[in-house]
Amino acid sequence: MDIRQLRYFIAIAEAPSLSAAAHRLGVAQPSLSQHVARMETELGVRLIDRSPRGSMLTAEGQVLLRHAREISAAMSRCVDEMRDASGAPRGKVGFGLPPSVSMVLSVPLAETVRVELPDIRLRVVEAMSGYIKAWVSDGTVDMGLIYDLQDADHFRITHVLDERLHVYSAPDNWPFGTPPGTPVPLLALEPLDMILPQAAHGLRKTIESYAAPLGLHLNVPVEMDAMTQIKELVARGSGHAIFSPSAVHDAVARGELVGAPITAPDMVRPVYLVSNPAFPTSRASRAVEAITLDVLRDLVRRGIWQGELRL
Repeated sequence: MDIRQLRYFIAIAEAPSLSAAAHRLGVAQPSLSQHVARMETELGVRLIDRSPRGSMLTAEGQVLLRHAREISAAMSRCVDEMRDASGAPRGKVGFGLPPSVSMVLSVPLAETVRVELPDIRLRVVEAMSGYIKAWVSDGTVDMGLIYDLQDADHFRITHVLDERLHVYSAPDNWPFGTPPGTPVPLLALEPLDMILPQAAHGLRKTIESYAAPLGLHLNVPVEMDAMTQIKELVARGSGHAIFSPSAVHDAVARGELVGAPITAPDMVRPVYLVSNPAFPTSRASRAVEAITLDVLRDLVRRGIWQGELRL
């Protein structure tokens, strides 16, 4: 079999009738019927069951259809990559970002890609790390930034940054004797009313991993996974929260929140750039990855994204 035969078979399987497939392909229906018959003779199996009510793929036909689609898609990618090799990167790139990272990275990244890589269509999807890992695994997105490496052993991993977590409150609800910006011991958070994500959330897991060795049980009267709503509640004086500075830089700039780094111990969260080596990496994806790292370095250099670079 060759690629033309496989594409003919895909058209036959996807069309409502043999005549419709013939019209789509621009070939005569008798010729298409002979094509199927030759394939069945060559393979020694029946691919299609025919009846007065129409045609249906056999179990063997379903197997062939699955592989034919994979082979046809791979051939199309091969042709696209060869055509692009001598020109500017082009194509679609999907990128998964956690909400706290998206707050600081998504806009400058999108603007830079649009200017420097005009033939690339960037699709940014915002979700928690767990969803991003699943999307990288199944190819829904080409790459993503995540906070933990659980169930990520099969990824291509770049440790890009370490963020230090801070405690935040409304300016008129600052609970400590020291001014905002002065490091606050983790144990000093024990009497506070905290507004945190639920236990399954990656940020909450990080917080609890630091609190547990100290025997610290934080008081969490409200659990909420929506970052925007947590910030609003804290700004209204309804409690306190723990975030990375990148997640709240907008609210801090507007004077709605004040904060301080957590110490004893320093509460640090790593950020990883991941992709799936099981899928071919396009030139477009490589170009977006390179620009992402450049934008990230610039944001850290300018103090917009507070963290320690690991690149």
